[in-house]
Amino acid sequence: MNFLDLAKNRYTTKVYQGKKISEEKIESLKEILRLAPSSINSQPWRFIFVSDEKKKQELAKFSFFNEPKINNASHLVVFLGFDNLEKFESQIRKYLLEGQINYYFQNVKPKGEEAIKKWLHRQVYISLGYFLSACASMDIDSTPMEGIQLEKYDEILKQDGYKTLFAVAIGYRDPNDSNQPSKNPKSRLPLEEIVFEL
Repeated sequence: MNFLDLAKNRYTTKVYQGKKISEEKIESLKEILRLAPSSINSQPWRFIFVSDEKKKQELAKFSFFNEPKINNASHLVVFLGFDNLEKFESQIRKYLLEGQINYYFQNVKPKGEEAIKKWLHRQVYISLGYFLSACASMDIDSTPMEGIQLEKYDEILKQDGYKTLFAVAIGYRDPNDSNQPSKNPKSRLPLEEIVFEL
């Protein structure tokens, strides 16, 4: 299937059937996330794959109307971004090239802590698009969600120096899920209203 067909068929899954994703596919998704792009190769993220049913249910309780999706999905993947700038700066000094490090300290750092964190967290959102596309290419369904209690997730996951930004339930759709494109066609703005050429 080409990418356009994948885009037409991918949707935000509302009902999962409880079937588990193979370990081989999960390992591939982990490696795909590791290879995700980010500005200056900053990689300011952490990804937690939750497959343990008790832990998944614990997080689901703090996920509002997303609770049943998480409970029936194969895995919940939590995306976190740096909240501790000293830790982030230590990481880039260790792994990045001099030019990349200089870019950060000359162009990003002077903007102040709030602007830096926004910049870092935007990089994590880039990885989300990459991840959703990867899932679609592997016939894995997904539900990206910001409708979660971020502070509760942080309390449960205990990832020092990071904060939860969003999560994605992944698994296999229930054939009766009424949100899939075959039952509920996608609704998008007309191309000519959103894409322009100069």
